Amino acid sequence: MDPHTRGMDLQIVNGDITRQRVDAIVNAANARMRGGGGVDGAIHRVGGGDLPATWVIHVVGPNYRAGQRDRSLLTACYRNALRVADDLGATSVAFPLVSAGIYGWPLDDAAGAAVDTLRATLTSVERCLLVAFGEATFDAVRRALG
Repeated sequence: MDPHTRGMDLQIVNGDITRQRVDAIVNAANARMRGGGGVDGAIHRVGGGDLPATWVIHVVGPNYRAGQRDRSLLTACYRNALRVADDLGATSVAFPLVSAGIYGWPLDDAAGAAVDTLRATLTSVERCLLVAFGEATFDAVRRALG
């Protein structure tokens, strides 16, 4: 697919990002890039062993609880991860809902930012999964997908 066209298949999955059979998964990392809790901790525990994805793309989402509330910081995580995926040649990518966990970004806005950005970004990625961990996250992403 031409990297300057849209047409990505955007899906929601309720489950564990470390179990997704995709070329790359996105890690919502902390600024120190060390294993923490949530998605980052799960990836660090599985990485190097049972991780089906070939690549892990790290993004550092804004910490809403610490006052980092500029939405463009959040949407940049999705755009930049897709750019890295394109550079790697990945055609399938799984994303968590960045900053919606411990960093406290309001769930519906986090889901809307993810869906809007992934739909609007020009990429060669053909299949993109938004992996929800839990019913509340799944419902928020489902609402954002329309």
